Amino acid sequence: MTQPSRPESVAVELEKLRGTMAAGFARVDGSLALLVQRGDQTDQQLTDHDQRLDALERSRWPLPSVAALVGALGLTLSLWQFATK
Repeated sequence: MTQPSRPESVAVELEKLRGTMAAGFARVDGSLALLVQRGDQTDQQLTDHDQRLDALERSRWPLPSVAALVGALGLTLSLWQFATK
């Protein structure tokens, strides 16, 4: 049979367990902080990409209008040349 353990050895083992748990929690806490930081960076990148996309969309809208105007002007000049011959 095993002999009953002394109260001092129980206290020492509990202190070791406490230290192990504290180190484990610190490691998990550090990992969570890293994940939060990466999440913030990802949010910032998404915001930057949305702003860039919005800027591209705003600068792109006149292109179809300009193409339609050039086409209409070309048709008008062609009809004018055809009518004057």
